Amino acid sequence: MRIKAAVVSEKGGNFEIKDDVELADMQADDLQVHMVASGICHSDEALRKGTAEIGYPIILGHEGSGIVEKVGPEVKNFKPGDHVVMSFYGCGNCINCLKGIPTQCLNYAANNLSGVRPDGSAHFTENGHDVADMFDQSSFTTTTVVRERNAVKVPKDLDLRELGPLGCGYVTGSGTVFNTLKPEPGSTIAVFGTGAVGLAAMMAGRISGCTKVIAVDIVPSRLKLAKELGATDTINSKDQDAVKAIQDLTDGHGVDYAVDTTGVKKVMEDSIQALAQGGTTATIAVTDQHIDLDTWNDLCTSDRKVVGVNMGDSIPQVDVPRLIRFYQLGMFDFDKTEKFYKFEDINQANADSVSGKTIKPVLVIDQDYKPGE
Repeated sequence: MRIKAAVVSEKGGNFEIKDDVELADMQADDLQVHMVASGICHSDEALRKGTAEIGYPIILGHEGSGIVEKVGPEVKNFKPGDHVVMSFYGCGNCINCLKGIPTQCLNYAANNLSGVRPDGSAHFTENGHDVADMFDQSSFTTTTVVRERNAVKVPKDLDLRELGPLGCGYVTGSGTVFNTLKPEPGSTIAVFGTGAVGLAAMMAGRISGCTKVIAVDIVPSRLKLAKELGATDTINSKDQDAVKAIQDLTDGHGVDYAVDTTGVKKVMEDSIQALAQGGTTATIAVTDQHIDLDTWNDLCTSDRKVVGVNMGDSIPQVDVPRLIRFYQLGMFDFDKTEKFYKFEDINQANADSVSGKTIKPVLVIDQDYKPGE
């Protein structure tokens, strides 16, 4: 099947909208999805510019939302017409998937970051040559084919254009708090970086009952939005020493929990220094930077912990519906971080994401889509 897709032909190249891409035939457990929209994530940029690399040419995108057109004969939970959000693929068979931790799937890299489908076949081709995929999804397309385990059914009365980023950015930030850190009511949390992931973590901290929810960034407009979305305090670390400011806000103790979404060496180190005795920092950015630790003072005698978290330790089929329920209750206003762009404006949307001008760009692939229909 011939489709339109945004292709990155070489490391660091721009996105090129092409209409000669061939989509692989459906397999038994596949859904064919008409794409409505897709968020742009910093992981897409990391792969585009080669900080992390799968191979080129590649079709990126992993925050897709759309409408099911066809289902394979082994598909049990979906039918044509269903509205879906797409996320990563967990095999469901390895020891970690069976434990209920698909983000730690032993086949995670092979299934999501190898550039091919779980069975090793090409997801896309162009002029007879393979084109790499991302997350067994590649949502920067007009139509895609995904495994049933990639998809999450969502209510038809909600705006599909808004929902795609729930499959990565929002579930990563919120899941890091809900599933990994699990802050107790009355505890304190600081979130470093108030992009989509950071704001999701911050809102999850508020929902969890943290009495101090501290947002740290260098962009005043983002800090203003963080306050609107529930931060009790904000710190502009361009103007203030973030560690000292956090200690001042917590009677000199530091915070019980911290989340770093920046991947910047100094900021990651600050997120550890800002912890109280026995506190925990979660580092969740895709980055090539390294941190320096005095393991005796920073970790051992202070009994602090540093944990890495992939995709918020989430089970998308559980976590995405939970976020939607919080959204419907007015507790998780993720849509306030989004801005819509036409599919053809993907390079501008990506540039606005990289510069920080837009917190969460969303590509509207189907301009004729009308919410609720």
